Amino acid sequence: MRNLKRSTCVVLISGLLLGCGKSDDQASDTGSAASGLAAADIAGTWNMKAIPFSGDTTPTTFVLNATGENDGWTLTFPGRPAPVPTRIRFDADSVVTETGPYESVRRKGVQVRTKGVMRLQGDTLVGTTIARYTTQGADSVLMLRTSGTRVR
Repeated sequence: MRNLKRSTCVVLISGLLLGCGKSDDQASDTGSAASGLAAADIAGTWNMKAIPFSGDTTPTTFVLNATGENDGWTLTFPGRPAPVPTRIRFDADSVVTETGPYESVRRKGVQVRTKGVMRLQGDTLVGTTIARYTTQGADSVLMLRTSGTRVR
């Protein structure tokens, strides 16, 4: 009798779980919304700025060159001879960037790695970036608010 109760519970729970899922028709209706952001949505040249949440709030400006693919993206800083490659991946409605190590624009002679998450809001890319400097101490991490507009 005890085994019968257990198997009945398993069947009922399985039925509830299966009943909660979307049908194939429902899933295909929302397929485009569920697919999220893609490289083609962001492709182009963006004038960007990153402003620290606190402390010295002087903006760091750069140009984001976003290809229509998941590779070949770069950041170009004013006065720098070469663009810095950045790795990207998409997660639903967000693009996640990882850059570095490269010499910091904010801290001369110090190497930095950045990781950012941005979303497309209308014609603007907005998000946050975390900069991790290769120094010891409390000021080795900086959080920045990032935003930019497409130039072309």
